[in-house]
Amino acid sequence: MRPALAVCGYLAFIFVGGALLAPWLYKLVAFGSTISPLFQSLARHPFHRFVDRSFLVMGLVGLWPFLRIVGIVSWAEIGLGRRSGARWRLLGLGFSVGFVSLLIAAILNVLAGNRAWNDEHTFSAIVRHLMNAATAAAIVSLLEELFFRGALFGALRRSFEWRFALVIGSALYAILHFFQRPPAPEDVHWFSGLVTLKQMLRGLIDLERLVPGFFALMLAGWILGLAYQRTGSLYVSIGLHAGWIFWLKSYGFLTHEETATKQWLWGTGKLIDGWIALIVLVAVLAGASRWLESKHAAAAPRYVRLSR
Repeated sequence: MRPALAVCGYLAFIFVGGALLAPWLYKLVAFGSTISPLFQSLARHPFHRFVDRSFLVMGLVGLWPFLRIVGIVSWAEIGLGRRSGARWRLLGLGFSVGFVSLLIAAILNVLAGNRAWNDEHTFSAIVRHLMNAATAAAIVSLLEELFFRGALFGALRRSFEWRFALVIGSALYAILHFFQRPPAPEDVHWFSGLVTLKQMLRGLIDLERLVPGFFALMLAGWILGLAYQRTGSLYVSIGLHAGWIFWLKSYGFLTHEETATKQWLWGTGKLIDGWIALIVLVAVLAGASRWLESKHAAAAPRYVRLSR
C-alpha cells in the first residue's frame, strides 16, 4: 500500500472510528459515575471532550499497525533511537528555544499593554498550575510529535519529496488544531459523535480564527518538521513543542486581559492567535534553518521514495 494512501486510511480510522467510539465512552463514564466518585469529574466534561479523547485512543491503537504498513519498523526509524546523552542535549536545546520564543511574545504583549501579569493567584495555585502545565507539555509534545512528525510526516516523505511532504504535514497539523468546540447534544446517541465531528469542522471556515492563527500553527508545524528532517531525531521537535505548550497552557493563567483593542495584532489569552506570535515564529524558523543547515544536514535520513 502506498504511504500516502495509508495516511488517508489512518486518518479516516482515527476520526470516523473516534466519532463512533465517543458515545460509548461517554455512556461508560456516565455509568461509572453512578458507582464510583472517581468518574464523577470526568462525567461533567462536555461531549466534545469525549470525542477528542476518542480520536486520541484510535490514534494510539492504530499507530503501530500504520507504521508497519508504511515500512517503519523500529524506534530508530521514527526518530527515537539516539543515545541518552544526545537525547537530553537535543531535548534541552529544543525546549529552551520553544520556551524563550513564546516568552518573548508574552512579554511583548504585556509591555504593549494588551495583557497584564495576574497577581491574584496564590503561590500554591501558581505552583500547582506550573506543575500541571509542565506535565501537559511533556505528555502532549511526545504524543503529538510521535503522531504528526514521526508517523504522518515520516510516511508522507516516503511518497513525496520531503519539502512537499512537510507542507502537507504542517497543513494537517494546523487543520487538526482548528476544530471548533460545539455545544453538547441534548441526548447522546450512537451517531452523536459523527454529528459533533461535523460541527467541529466548522472551525475551518471561521476566517477570524484562521487568520493569523492557522498560519502560525502551520509555521510551527514547519519548524517542528524541519527539525526532525534535519536532525533525523524527534528530540529537538519534542523539546520545542514542550516549550511552546508550556506557555500556551500558562499565558492565560499568568496574565489577564488589559484591553480588548487590537486583538488581531496581539492575540487573546491563547497567545498563538496574534500576529506578534507569528512574527516570533518566523524569527525562530529563520534561526533554526541556518543552525540546522550548518550543524545537522548530514544527520537527515535518506529515504528512497516508494513508487506510486
